[in-house]
Amino acid sequence: MKRTNLLTVTAIAAGCAMASQMALAYSAGDIFVRGGIAQTDVKSNNGDLTADNLRLDVSDERGLYYGVGYLLTNRLGIELSGQENVEHDLNLETLGDIGSVDRMPVNLLVNYYPMGGVDSRVQPYVGAGLNYTRFSGEDTPLPIDVRRSYGAIGQLGVDLAVAQGLMLNGFVSYADVSADVRLGGADIGEAKIDPMSIGGGITYRF
Repeated sequence: MKRTNLLTVTAIAAGCAMASQMALAYSAGDIFVRGGIAQTDVKSNNGDLTADNLRLDVSDERGLYYGVGYLLTNRLGIELSGQENVEHDLNLETLGDIGSVDRMPVNLLVNYYPMGGVDSRVQPYVGAGLNYTRFSGEDTPLPIDVRRSYGAIGQLGVDLAVAQGLMLNGFVSYADVSADVRLGGADIGEAKIDPMSIGGGITYRF
């Protein structure tokens, strides 16, 4: 009986020790890296091209996302994030599929952690900043060139501690992305992407 009680006490103590390791507070000076997969949904109406107002449609896609950040204080940090080149199909009204274009976003955000400094497994955050999106690899039968875009971005996210320094991550972001479209060097309209991304992966803090 005594041995059983001793094992029980030991198991409870080990569980408490593990819980204390998992319940880590965000602190000034922390560095983290993130990675996972994000689904990007673009707005339904992506603008009109040419004087004939041909409607442009851009496909929804998914791809890998990544990020690295630093906490300036317990509750305030900066993050540089982005996504791998994602290929979007292009469809032009009456002409149908006209090829594809690669999109690569890069974001610089300031994040606020309301639970920063608090010893909690759950660490939500909200961020806002600037988005730069580069378009490349236009694979179309037409000499189309989609220009780069600069705009604002906002995000909501949460980290859930599962082990020492290791957390599950989930987020949703929305960016203002509008890019000029050229055909043979002449402006023919604007592609309004405005992507909303929903992602999930891991965060490692050290």
